[in-house]
Amino acid sequence: MTAAVLSPLIPFRSRRPLPGFGLSLGLGMAWLGVVVLLPLLALAVRAAGLGGDGWLRAIHDPRVQAALKLSFGAALAAALLALVAGAIVAWVLVRYRFPGRRVLDALVDLPFALPTAVAGIALTAIYSSNGWVGRFTEAAGLKIAYTPIGIVIALVFIGLPFAVRTVQPVLEALGHEQEEAAASLGASRFTTLRRVILPELLPALLTGFSLAFARALGEYGSVIFIAGNKPYATEIAPLLITIRLEEYDYNGAIAIAALLLAASFVCLLAINAIPSLFAHERREKPHG
Repeated sequence: MTAAVLSPLIPFRSRRPLPGFGLSLGLGMAWLGVVVLLPLLALAVRAAGLGGDGWLRAIHDPRVQAALKLSFGAALAAALLALVAGAIVAWVLVRYRFPGRRVLDALVDLPFALPTAVAGIALTAIYSSNGWVGRFTEAAGLKIAYTPIGIVIALVFIGLPFAVRTVQPVLEALGHEQEEAAASLGASRFTTLRRVILPELLPALLTGFSLAFARALGEYGSVIFIAGNKPYATEIAPLLITIRLEEYDYNGAIAIAALLLAASFVCLLAINAIPSLFAHERREKPHG
């Protein structure tokens, strides 16, 4: 038999740019372990070595508690504000065509590329007592820089892209058909938003909120300049970790870092669980 006759009988093996599954998985896990898992494991082991009493002793320090309350509270407020603003920006980018739209779309990703220290200095220059905005707000009795308000603004700045980029693709896939169908049935704009659009956007909104919250919780560079870093007032937890290390209080630094790591890990678990949860609900809905 000729080669032309035998060739259909030979199973086709696709040539992939990377080696086989086993080797590719091994290389990927090796890099992941060295870069990500190993440092996190070291932190977890050191935190476990503190014991329950040592960890609680470090966390119950009044200065630590004030910093944690500020970090968690500011991160929550910033994530909510970034979620609302990000959803509006994503709606404008998807549903409208206007001059400068591509520029606005590119500016959304600016906080990803901009060094956080540069962002912090710029925000401080804008909102300080002699800044472009701060001079007017302070004249009206509202101080922004070196207060928790300034911290929230800085965290909104770095969290906004997460909200926009999680909602934007869902809006693009949603299209106009469902809205037009709701309008043809006599639904008002508010009813269409509440009953048609928001249920479709809810998984993306929750994901964007979780990402913005986790990012804000560990933010350092863009906050320390505008915060003022006053103990018990505007001192954030990531800064207190650095201070504890400078004081050679390694147990205190590890305790705070482990708590922030646990909170971020919970956020990541929620992000991965959101799609599965809503997919399960959608599968059960027709049977209801």
